[in-house]
Amino acid sequence: MNRDALADGIMIACRKYLGDDVAISNLKPLTAGASAATWQFELAQANRHRPLILQLFAGGDRFFGALDKRTQAMLQGQAHRAGIPTPKVLFVLDEGDGLGDGFAMEYVAGETLGHRIVRDERFAAARASMAAQCGAILAGIHALDVAEFAGLPSAAPLEMVEQLYESHRSFGEDLPVFELAFRFLSDCVPELDKRTLVHGDFRNGNIVVDESGIVAVLDWELAHVGDLHEDLAWLCVNAWRFGNIDMPVGGFGDRQDLYDAYDRATGDRVDTERVRYWQVFGTLKWGVICQWFGDRFVSGDVREFERAVIGRRTSETELDLLDLLERVE
Repeated sequence: MNRDALADGIMIACRKYLGDDVAISNLKPLTAGASAATWQFELAQANRHRPLILQLFAGGDRFFGALDKRTQAMLQGQAHRAGIPTPKVLFVLDEGDGLGDGFAMEYVAGETLGHRIVRDERFAAARASMAAQCGAILAGIHALDVAEFAGLPSAAPLEMVEQLYESHRSFGEDLPVFELAFRFLSDCVPELDKRTLVHGDFRNGNIVVDESGIVAVLDWELAHVGDLHEDLAWLCVNAWRFGNIDMPVGGFGDRQDLYDAYDRATGDRVDTERVRYWQVFGTLKWGVICQWFGDRFVSGDVREFERAVIGRRTSETELDLLDLLERVE
């Protein structure tokens, strides 16, 4: 669909869901994710102008079990109503809208690029408190009633490892470090005694930051029910430190600030050994995702150079896994 046709479709949808007195302008694409195309536009209504965001399913295979956009919008909307800092969902598209699987949400101003968040002087003061903010936000997410999210994936830890291994083997690559990591994950799988809502992709790059700190959490498409420690670990995966490897929490903070804030908010204690287990899992998962990106480029499914570059990062995860399996940070 070309941009003019897309703009016409968005206009019709906005009038359907938000009122006949609306107009849109300045439609522009933002950075595309693995399974979503994101567009920003300006909505005019009742002498008020405000930017909005439209997320559309990009087509093809869903990215590593990503939720459909309707389910993602439902989850994000419930989180917003519960006080989690995430953009308010305004409407969800249906089949008759002709735009595919997608939803519109409010725009939240701020920075989302991870390398800027960890380096830009504008955010120096904010970085000092962001690890603690992450702990408090994750505590809020994990406190949501999982009974309200009955349709979300809820695989047991060992089943998640097996699914990841199946994905890895599908690419036909023999990577001894990956095999070593899979053996560790299979041998040391923790019992899941408490099941919570897991965001699934809570990390630097999926948050909006301004000079005060974190103002919004984005991208709920990998949410599921599972072990809360998975979120705490994913946030600390080396890939999301954007080169600032000495700051394990997203490249901007330290673990103790994260854990202390989480403990204060929940009254529980973070199990650091479980975090280590899930960090190995998360690092390996990112490695398999890199394989997936590379395979899509080599196969010709997606001829974007960025996909090839990400595919080459598989080797980085091998180094990270060796480091994790050798010691505890």
